[in-house]
Amino acid sequence: MLEYRAEGLCRNASHLRPEELERCITTGEVLQSTALAFDTNRRLRFELCGHRAYMPYEECLDVGPGETIKDIAVLTRVGRPTCFVITGTTKEENGDTAYLLSRAAAQRACREEYLDPLENGQVIPCTVTHIENFGAFCDVGCGISALLPIDCLSVSRISTPADRVEVGQQLLCAIKNRDEQGRIVLTLRELLGTWSENAACFAAGETVVGIVRSVEDYGVFVEIAPNLAGLAEPDPSLRPGRAVSVYIKSILPDKMKIKLVIVNKNLNQTLRFEPHYFVTRGRIKRWIYSTPQSRKQIETVF
Repeated sequence: MLEYRAEGLCRNASHLRPEELERCITTGEVLQSTALAFDTNRRLRFELCGHRAYMPYEECLDVGPGETIKDIAVLTRVGRPTCFVITGTTKEENGDTAYLLSRAAAQRACREEYLDPLENGQVIPCTVTHIENFGAFCDVGCGISALLPIDCLSVSRISTPADRVEVGQQLLCAIKNRDEQGRIVLTLRELLGTWSENAACFAAGETVVGIVRSVEDYGVFVEIAPNLAGLAEPDPSLRPGRAVSVYIKSILPDKMKIKLVIVNKNLNQTLRFEPHYFVTRGRIKRWIYSTPQSRKQIETVF
């Protein structure tokens, strides 16, 4: 499968030799460099191998029919790695060669050759670009954004996407679907394992570190893996997000429950579990989180 990388991960063009840059014009390879300025001619300015390079305003972003480029989308590229293809060269007033760049052309190629053919359930790499309360936005290639909703980050309860991911983090996700505008919606939880797969990583009698996710009258839910949480006795002094150590009292697959005892609630440290992937490639058609014996069924059909 042809794959286009997220911005920040493409080959850096800044120090390529002129003959290499000429070859990239022919091949259409997607490169990247840091945008140095947005000039008075409304162009992003770069420097490649000692030569200036310009990205005209209309080439800074690929937009759909009837859409327009917003200034903020261009201005915020200054000082950041920006992907492009080199479309040609021009001459400066002093006779020096300058390169002409297009991020829009790179994005069109990414969509047509990579993203558009992908089916729901396909596993792809992406990079978190920014976080909102409702989800994380991810670069799925050449600066093209896709939403990873908060309820698709894990089976375990979280109060904010920042509990699970951070800006700049590289992830593997599956394509959940596409919205009404054709934009990709991502999901992560199906890659993080079923209840049984996660529970198999633990044993009754162990003491492990966990994160408080929910404090209820009947007990405290503590996450011990991104897709696995157990229930401890009520403790109104605890708050979601606190790191604790817990003793695993019992693991009950038929009820899909883990009984915990809080051993230490004063760890005084920030903790966020890194994703542990049980699926890293290919396409998922159906995913069943629940155990066969459980009455509660959690599944995803792509």
